[in-house]
Order: sequence, then C-alpha cells, then structure tokens
Amino acid sequence: MNKKLSIKGIPLKDKRLLMRVDFNVPLDEKHNVGDDKRIKASLPTIQYALDQGASVILMSHLGRPDGKVVPEMSLKPVAVKLGELLKKEVLFAPDCIGPQVEQMAATLKPGDVLLLENLRFHPEEEGNDAGFSGSLAKLGDVYANDAFGTAHRAHASTAGVTRHFKTCVSGFLMEKELNFLGQAVSNPARPYVAILGGAKIKDKIPVIRNLVDRVDSLIIGGGMMFTFLKAQGKEIGKSMLDSGSLDFASKIMKDKPGKIVLPTDCLISDQFDFKARVIGQTKMVSVDAVPAGWIGLDIGPDSIKKFSEICTAAKTVVWNGPMGVFEIEQTAQGTFAIAKLLAQLTPRGVTTIIGGGDSASAVKKAGVSRDMSHVSTGGGASLELLEGRVLPGVEALTNA
Repeated sequence: MNKKLSIKGIPLKDKRLLMRVDFNVPLDEKHNVGDDKRIKASLPTIQYALDQGASVILMSHLGRPDGKVVPEMSLKPVAVKLGELLKKEVLFAPDCIGPQVEQMAATLKPGDVLLLENLRFHPEEEGNDAGFSGSLAKLGDVYANDAFGTAHRAHASTAGVTRHFKTCVSGFLMEKELNFLGQAVSNPARPYVAILGGAKIKDKIPVIRNLVDRVDSLIIGGGMMFTFLKAQGKEIGKSMLDSGSLDFASKIMKDKPGKIVLPTDCLISDQFDFKARVIGQTKMVSVDAVPAGWIGLDIGPDSIKKFSEICTAAKTVVWNGPMGVFEIEQTAQGTFAIAKLLAQLTPRGVTTIIGGGDSASAVKKAGVSRDMSHVSTGGGASLELLEGRVLPGVEALTNA
C-alpha cells in the first residue's frame, strides 16, 4: 500500500479546505448527539487546518436516508456539538450543493468552519455521480479525507470529488488508521497474531484467506468457532452454524495445520433468546462435550488461558470480532478477558489493534479503549483492509 500525502504536506493559509469526515453518529430521541466519539476523532485535523489559516468545509453522511431528505437525519445537531467541542461557532449549510451553499463557502474567512447538510440526502452521493462530485468540488480549494469509516466506498465525496483537485491529502485520523492497519497487513512485528470472532464465517472468509499466510497464529472465537468445530466432526448442539462454510473451514484447517487455533472449552446454555435477553441454565464444558440441544455462547477459561499464552508471546495482535455474546454480562466474560489482556500487553511493547465494529464496542464496554495501540473507527473499512483489498477512498488520495 502506497503511503499517502498528509495534510501536513500542503500549504493551507487562506485556502478553503473541503474535508470528508465521518460524523455518522447516533442521535437520541431529542435529536441530540448520543455519542461524540467520531466527532472528537476528527478534531485534530480540523484544528490543525484552522491553526494554519484555512477555512474548513466539512461534509459527511448520517444514517441511511436512501437519497431522500429525512429531517431526523439532519446533521444540524452535529454542527451544534462540533461548535461546543471546538469552542467556536460552526456554520451550517441547508444543503451540500447548490448556489446558496456555494455562496456560503465563498464568503468564509480563515478560521471559519462550515458543516454541510447530509450528503446522502442526494442519491448521487452513493452513485458517485460526476456532476454531483463537481458541485461538491466547487466549494473548496484543497481536499482532505479524514473519514476512514467510509474509505471502502467509492462515493462522490470520497472518490469522485478527488478528480477535481490536483492534490488530495489524508487527515490525521486517516493517516493513523493506514499506519496501524497497513503495517499490520504488510509489515508486522512478529510473532503476529490475529483474533477473529463474531457470528458469521461467510463475512470473514476473505479475511481468513488473506491473514492465514501472514500471521503466525489465527485464533478463532465467537459464533464462528462452532462451524470450525463442526468441520472437525464435533457435536455443537444448537450453536451457530454456517453450513455453507463447512467445506472452507475443513479445507483451511487441513491446508494450514497448526495455524488455526480453536477454543478448547465453551459456555453453553439449554435455552437462549438474544432479543429478550433470556438465558436458561448454563454450564462450562469441553468443546468435545457439547450436548445435543444446547447452544454455545462464549469461550471458556481454558480457552482464555490458551489464547492469552499465544498473545503474550506476540509482538502484534489484531482483533476483529467478539469471543461471545458480549452484550449480555453472563456471556461477555471471554470477550472482556481478551480485551483486558490486550490492554495489559500494550504497555509491554505489543502493538494491539482493534478492528472497529463490535470489537471497538467491546473494548469500550470493558473500559480499556484507551489502553490499546489503536482502535479503528471503521468496521467495514478495517475488515476490507485486512482482506488485502484496495479502498477506493484511500486509492484516490495523492501518494506521498
């Protein structure tokens, strides 16, 4: 992966910086920002541009309005929250393109911040429409992308718009994501361990394929583990099974002996309803002793010990996907144990990378987000990077 030009590499004084950010944040019932983590993640780049004498025009999507104006998905509350965080007024545009917005952008002074309305109110954004891209490009003199979470999408604001600028740079958040995840894929410090969990193997097959030859150990937990155990001929009861991936699981274990590390024990229950948060009787059993009719919900203490030994000997650990049903306390112990272990390993010099999505939620819930080397802000984007795929929003940026 080519290193991309950083925002530090271009002059910004008296320039209008058009910047793609990821302000796709949850709003509460009063339409206030429920979690400002993503907004805070973009502050270093915004503040740097302002300090350099630029005016900043920010564009983002929020939710899935499907190309229609949905008032509940307006970015206006985000402008308010951003103003509070920056301790200055943030102007808000009623749309993201058009004469009125162009006029607002043209009259900005150095130090001004303008947030555009939700890009996805226009179907042309996700369609990467050339005309829409051109209309966005009219608003700025230079372009930066600091929205890693949408870098795997070839949309107008991440790909199309870049054709209208001579130089397109990465913001500090994008730079950090690419440094950590890019390094983990292309040149990791060894031993290199990947931990994959979550529900469906199907979603992770490309990641497993790409990582199995790169890592020293590939630990499998979560719902996915039961398909691997079934492929070994074990009884898994009513545990999650991706029957379409059985052949894949069987073949990769045979082709890469010793690379795939599976749990040795698990927490099981005789009944489970995730929506109602109802769990029946539970017990800890060996993976060789799961009774018919019972369902596996978490890894057990022997597995935690085994995985901990492997990770403790590592120099790089990438984790994507929980070890069990971490949303419920009874079935979150495996996930939290791994989270706390990695938090302890980071100060000892192990590079610990959390690949966004549920894993990021899990380390936050375990209270150890700040103790990791890096927690990715992009679930889908980090997964595609780990798959070894080219991200259109990254590819469109100027090489350093």
